Amino acid sequence: MSSRTTIKCPNCQTEIDVNEVLSSELEQSLTAKHAAELEQNRQKYKRAMDELKTKEVSMQEAKEKFDDELKQATKKQLRKALKVEREKLQTEIKKEVTEEQSESLALLQKEVADKSKQVKELHETKAQVEQLKREKEEATSLAKLEAQKALNDELKCEKAKLAQQAYDEKQQVLKEIKEASELELKAKDEQIAQMAKSIEDAKRKAEQGSMQVQGEALETLIEARLACHFPFDTIAEIKKGAFGADCVQTIHTREAQNCGVICYESKNTKAWSDSWVAKLKQDMLKVNADIGVLVTAVYPNDMKRMGFVDGIWVCSLDEFKGSASLLRESLIRVHSTLQKEDNKADKMSLLYSYLTGNEFNMQLKAIVDGFMAMQTELDKERRSLMASWKRRQKLIDGVLQNTTEMYGSLQGIAGPAALEKIEALELSDGVEGGDS
Repeated sequence: MSSRTTIKCPNCQTEIDVNEVLSSELEQSLTAKHAAELEQNRQKYKRAMDELKTKEVSMQEAKEKFDDELKQATKKQLRKALKVEREKLQTEIKKEVTEEQSESLALLQKEVADKSKQVKELHETKAQVEQLKREKEEATSLAKLEAQKALNDELKCEKAKLAQQAYDEKQQVLKEIKEASELELKAKDEQIAQMAKSIEDAKRKAEQGSMQVQGEALETLIEARLACHFPFDTIAEIKKGAFGADCVQTIHTREAQNCGVICYESKNTKAWSDSWVAKLKQDMLKVNADIGVLVTAVYPNDMKRMGFVDGIWVCSLDEFKGSASLLRESLIRVHSTLQKEDNKADKMSLLYSYLTGNEFNMQLKAIVDGFMAMQTELDKERRSLMASWKRRQKLIDGVLQNTTEMYGSLQGIAGPAALEKIEALELSDGVEGGDS
């Protein structure tokens, strides 16, 4: 047998297994032919049996007719003659049927042998097809493995290229930063050379300008963060040259206004001063603030992190980002508590008067009357539905009774086997009597 068992479709380029198609068609053809021949032989045998039954009926009719015509003959001789004739006829019919069955059996055995041979060849073809499939799968697996190895090698090369590219970009960025730093250093050197004549005055002015700029930047950062995170609050900026804290935050919520006031003061220097706390307290008195917060880059000597210094919260810029929400929430809760406690006795008295008054009594009565009316309507609706259900149930019972009686009458006329069995109208298993 040729080793080439597949062909390629010229249109869709799909590979078609010839052996598999031929074996499938051969198997279907043999199966259909075998089934047709079996059905033909079965019909032939059935016709022979029908003819035998017809002959038996004819003989029975002939016997009855012969009995009527020969009533005067002796019963013993008639029975003997009929018996001999019947045995002879049965022997002939059995002989014919046996010969026909022998011929059909021989033909069937021959066909079975031929089909067994064809099936054997078909199995051999299937075995070869399976072997070719396994060889094809092994070749496909080998090709996938080689492709995976090639892909891994290509990925390694790409990773190496990307790593080299990232390293080159990093070096380029470092080079640019270095060049920018060198330009900045050169600019500073030129500034120092220009101010060499009056170094002391220039140094003092430069320090004052730097501190002022850094302080303004820190103040702006605090105001921007408060405005961004607390849009309902009022953030008031104190203008330059005016007395007071750098920023005043008035707290508002969706439910309440003026829940509290927080004063913020920012300092961006290298040395701590105790006068900052006293100044912030005076600023708090001017705006009637509840909490004062000093945001500074340096702590007192006895502090390493955020703390409470003489009634003022002292923290760094990083600590301010988390503590602002906590301080604001504490003022909101205090305000809420005070609102609840405010005029508590008067509110309780008003509530008692309302509950014992005529207005509340009338409203409660109206609610109860509404519920009672709803209950009455519900009872009416339930009674109406029950009456409707009873009427429908009675109609259904009448229809079922009439249907059952008609089904029983038809069975009595046509016979139980003539009608298709209806399970709902039949007795269940194990029940021997009772109404349908």
